[in-house]
Amino acid sequence: MSAGTGGELRLGAVVITMGTRPKELGELLESVAKQHGPAIETVVVAQGAPLPPLPEGVRGVQLPENLGIPGGRNVGIEAFGHNGRDVDVVLFLDDDGLLPLQDSGERLRELFAADPRLGIVSFRIVDEEGESQRRHVPRLRASDPLRGSKVTTFLGGASAVRTAVFEQAGQLPGEFFYAHEETDLAWRALDAGWDIRYAPDVVLRHPRTEPSRHATYHHNVARNRVWLARRNLPALLVPVYLGVWFLLTLARRPSKEALEAWLSGFRAGWREPAGERRPMRWRTVWRMTRLGRPPVI
Repeated sequence: MSAGTGGELRLGAVVITMGTRPKELGELLESVAKQHGPAIETVVVAQGAPLPPLPEGVRGVQLPENLGIPGGRNVGIEAFGHNGRDVDVVLFLDDDGLLPLQDSGERLRELFAADPRLGIVSFRIVDEEGESQRRHVPRLRASDPLRGSKVTTFLGGASAVRTAVFEQAGQLPGEFFYAHEETDLAWRALDAGWDIRYAPDVVLRHPRTEPSRHATYHHNVARNRVWLARRNLPALLVPVYLGVWFLLTLARRPSKEALEAWLSGFRAGWREPAGERRPMRWRTVWRMTRLGRPPVI
């Protein structure tokens, strides 16, 4: 493991933007610059949009097209060298988020330094009123958002990943474009022996939103879930996992339009190539089960 001067872990931050939130982006970058401890190197990746004016010391990468959330974040990782090797930990931050606590960077250094097997940290997301939505707590059972624990997935725009994870498990699946890309990386990281921790004392403030605001939400959720299973699960679990999610989707009684988009995505997930298949070991399945979320739901 590499580290900066004096043994301090070097942090880098990746922020992707489409240029539609210049005010929020500026406030986020200011909150990153105010973090205690060594400066966090920051890269802003503009996807299919001009780079906005950036503060001194913040690097920018302008892409001619939108590569999607995982594709854009992978470009940001590479801005820190191959697989991010020029830093020890990469933070992924949504461009309309904010780090309200100035000790978040130091807290992340402490967490990663204390546990060499800790690969990923998922932050607590709070809205404008300081509340955390249920879907932002990466545990299956409803539970106290202030309780930290080991988990099996993480929140993409409010997270930190040790760069050694990318070396062993690979980067985010660019072909996913949007939806479930974090779970794909999380499952591969777990299979490589890394731990994932939900750390409620590391906070990202983010406006309350619904994921369905994205036009392709229902299609991508279904397609990528099929890809997730095809890429990562033992063959016996693929139909179980997808069957459970098929029934859950029907039980939620989506609108006719949403169900049609979901079914279209489900079919596309089987027709279209899912990328490299690397099924997890059965001991990883058991490990995830002990953590409260077996990979069947």
